[in-house]
Amino acid sequence: MLIAITRPVSPTLAHCELTHLAREPIDAARATAQHAAYEHLLSALGATVVRVPAAPELPDAVFVEDTAVVLPEIGLITRPGAPRRQLETPAVAALLAKFRSLCFLTPPATLDGGDVVQLGRSLYVGRSTRTNEAGIEQLQTIVAPLDYRVVPIEFTGCLHLKSAVTRIGDDLLLLNPAWVSSTNFESVETVPIDPREPYAANALRIGGTVIHPAQFPRTRERLVDRGLDVVSIDCSELAKAEGAVTCCSLLLDAPSAAT
Repeated sequence: MLIAITRPVSPTLAHCELTHLAREPIDAARATAQHAAYEHLLSALGATVVRVPAAPELPDAVFVEDTAVVLPEIGLITRPGAPRRQLETPAVAALLAKFRSLCFLTPPATLDGGDVVQLGRSLYVGRSTRTNEAGIEQLQTIVAPLDYRVVPIEFTGCLHLKSAVTRIGDDLLLLNPAWVSSTNFESVETVPIDPREPYAANALRIGGTVIHPAQFPRTRERLVDRGLDVVSIDCSELAKAEGAVTCCSLLLDAPSAAT
């Protein structure tokens, strides 16, 4: 059973943390409607949506991906690099504990889940303003006994590594080559985004379907041309908060008895 953990949009979303984008007005009601459509799509693609309780006082709480790294063996609760966002993790941990044994990062480590791209037994981790060396080292210590390797990655131009590259197939990545080099990923094949759409590299794969932001039609054409099944979704308000389609869920497999 595929579980998609989500969290409602906060009415204070306009006060979100921002790093690379200029602040502009955010329509929280429209963002909530877009998020509801996103949850509906997850359900339509076969996921069981399980919601973390709302946190109206935490502007970024909808971006639940940053609070954990979920592997088949464990759930790792992160320490987000923005101090206010560390308040988001206890409620996520309480829910995730129903599906995984938990491990926790500890100070001085910081790590955002949006900086972690998994390819098989490799975890590529972006060095960013939110993920520090201590976070990368602690992650390595935790996952090495489970036969995972951690590969630090340099990137530029965006908040998280997953803004620059995401997995869209078993051995296929969608990538913005201006922000991260494809040479970091060894023999894995990559699809470059249309350079006119720099934020188009964030896509979410569920089964044989790729969810992709509707505001990037040129890159969508590239994905379709590769024979991928692509579903576009409007996440324009969430994008103003440096969010995208991977940010709003944690995906994990769980046995039927877990629910």
